[in-house]
Amino acid sequence: MHRRKFCQATLIAGGALALSPWLRAAGAEVHATNTSGKQLTIAASAVDDLAAGLRGPLLLPGNAAYDEARQVLNPTIDKHPALIVQPSGVADVMRAVQFAQDHSLATAIKCGGHSASGKGTVDGGLQVDLSRFRHVRIDRSRRVAHVSGGSLLGAMDHEALAHGLVTTAGTVSHTGVGGLATGGGFGRLGRKYGLTLDNILAAEVVSADGRLRRASAEDHPDLYWGVRGGGSNFGVVTGFEFQLHPMRREVLLGNFIYPYAKLRDALAFYAEFAPNAPDELQIDLIYGFPPGNDQGFVFFQNVWCGKESEGRKLFEQYASLGKPIRETVAMTDYEVIQRSGDWDAPRATATYMKGGFLSAFTPGLIDDIVDGMEPGGGRSTMMIFQQAGGAIGRVPTDATAFPHRYAEFNMMATIGWAPDQAADPHKQWIKAYWRKLAPYTHGFYTVEADDDNASQWDRNYQGNFARMVEVKRRYDPNNIFRLNANVSPA
Repeated sequence: MHRRKFCQATLIAGGALALSPWLRAAGAEVHATNTSGKQLTIAASAVDDLAAGLRGPLLLPGNAAYDEARQVLNPTIDKHPALIVQPSGVADVMRAVQFAQDHSLATAIKCGGHSASGKGTVDGGLQVDLSRFRHVRIDRSRRVAHVSGGSLLGAMDHEALAHGLVTTAGTVSHTGVGGLATGGGFGRLGRKYGLTLDNILAAEVVSADGRLRRASAEDHPDLYWGVRGGGSNFGVVTGFEFQLHPMRREVLLGNFIYPYAKLRDALAFYAEFAPNAPDELQIDLIYGFPPGNDQGFVFFQNVWCGKESEGRKLFEQYASLGKPIRETVAMTDYEVIQRSGDWDAPRATATYMKGGFLSAFTPGLIDDIVDGMEPGGGRSTMMIFQQAGGAIGRVPTDATAFPHRYAEFNMMATIGWAPDQAADPHKQWIKAYWRKLAPYTHGFYTVEADDDNASQWDRNYQGNFARMVEVKRRYDPNNIFRLNANVSPA
């Protein structure tokens, strides 16, 4: 008898500890901002009802875990949600979204926190932090990955490769699957297997009315079309089914590093070589000046997923650029390559970027690229070219909401500095540099865009915009999901 009472008391105490993030705030009102920008007070009883219906934590300002949860990777972003829900499953997401709808709260969705412009958090609204909602299961016979909405790319790579399977999955393993896959999804296998979103077979979406819908070619096909390129405009994706493809674990990696003095020649080489490469080859080019390095570098990374001998033959063309500072050509575990862009202290550097798509290297572009770049003392200034084309470009423009099938490259100008430095001088420099390059671009990657692009969302979706408005009106008529490349339902 005493043992039974002891167990009951332990369970009750354990439950109280599990719920303590919200119990500490029980009886407290919450001050928030609605989607019209109006200040409002949410009654304590409504907050308590929300918390009581969740299995995962509800975090409020003042809770121990609140400050960590509200943060995204870019340390220049400092926003304060009125409430943070950390769902343990789909039911929690449904309840959180319904609460946001009832109180007209703008809703931010945080997966990996990689949004450079801070779209994963919000001032005064509701943040849905999916960091507790991560799981990957592989159906080997069907070659399908079942991925929970908060999962990171590295987990999907890891589980799929254990079965000799793979799909396009970005270039940094701690990126959130949801933000990448719904916005586009460039990666080292994109030219062979298409964008990440081209491999979405189905998505489970909690739309603004709090209902869960399966979106696929057969079920809610309009929503299926929209989430493949429309980001979080239509709801919270709680689960994905991805098409997987057979691939051996080792691929041929070709890294070539040249002195910065070779930049003009390297750009001319890349402009000629990359668009004509086979689909099995992905070539990314990075150049610029790391912090405290006024010498600079030019770096080519090649990933070849075809026959080794054919890849080595292709890499021989780099001899035309002369002897590199460093060269690595070796069969390499693909998962190791996928982790090579990770960083251990992601909030140690403040960042800002501008980007746009190129259909070709047009006359004058190389001159303006080379003439404008300069070292920045303690800051880093870099340009990144991510190759597109191949299978990405063979998908019809209107097959998904993502319209940029014409692109051969995604061009990005980035700057980084210590978080304790003033941000404006660094942002002003990169914006001035980008103004010279922007006229060569056509459209931009919404995953990387910021509020400077807000007036261009409609033009950027191009011929797909009118259809996106229709889908938005159906699934989010009050625009609570607006922290994205937003499509207004009005």
